[in-house]
Parts: sequence; C-alpha cells; structure tokens
Amino acid sequence: MNKFVSVMLLPLLAVCFAQITLAANPSHVEKLKTSKQCPRCSLNDMDGKGMNLSRAKLRGANMAGAKLSGVNMRGADLAGANLSNAQLRMANLRSANLSRAKLARANLRGANLRGANLSGADLSGADLSGATLTAAKLDGANLNGAKTRGAKGLEGSEEK
Repeated sequence: MNKFVSVMLLPLLAVCFAQITLAANPSHVEKLKTSKQCPRCSLNDMDGKGMNLSRAKLRGANMAGAKLSGVNMRGADLAGANLSNAQLRMANLRSANLSRAKLARANLRGANLRGANLSGADLSGADLSGATLTAAKLDGANLNGAKTRGAKGLEGSEEK
C-alpha cells in the first residue's frame, strides 16, 4: 500500500509544487523603496506601481514577472537582472544598464530604451512594439521571436 501511495502521490505533489510562485521578499522590496539599492534581491512578481527607480542599483536582481509598467527606471543598473515576463509597458528605461539581462517574453510596449545598454540581453519573445531604441546598444542581444512593429531606432522594425 505505501509503495502504491508513493507512486501515485509523488507526481501529483510535483505538479502542485511546480505551480507555486515565489513572491517578492518583503524586506527586499522595503530596502529598494528606502535606498534604491537591492542587488541580487528577490523581487519577482513585485508590484512597483508608483515607484521611482531612477538610478536604482538592481544588478543581478530576480524581478521575473514584476509589474513595472510606467515606472521611471532611467539610468538604473539592471545588469544581469532577471526581468523575464515582466510588465514594463511605457516604462522609462532611458540610459539603463540592461547588459546580459533576461527580458524573455517581457512586455516593453512603448518603453523608452533610448541609449540603454542591452548588450548580450535576452529579449527573445519580448514585445518591443512602439518602443524607442534609438542609440541603444544591442551587441549580442537575442531578439528571436521579439515583436518590434513600430519600434523606433531598430532596423527592420516595420516588418516584424
């Protein structure tokens, strides 16, 4: 009986645990709000509505699924940060350092990325429709499957 229960329940438990999403660490969110510095912090699924993160130090932070639409992140250091599936619609990322950042499937519609460093960034499947990428550094960036219709400053953006 124990063998049967183990064989039947283990796959079910694995599915349940796989669907658990870790939330942002509240102390990390508070640290970010008070100091604008939280490198390598756990900020996934954070709601940053109304925050001003200009020049924030977030190098290597986990911000997967974060809600940052319309947030001012001008000049922020997000090198190596995980922003996969993040909502960054209309965010101000002008002159931000996003080198080697993970932005796979991120919503960057209408975002201002003017002069941003996106060297080596993973933008696969990201939505860059209507984004401004003028003078952005895209050396080695992965744009496979990215939506770029109407993006400004990106060669060939009209046909994708």
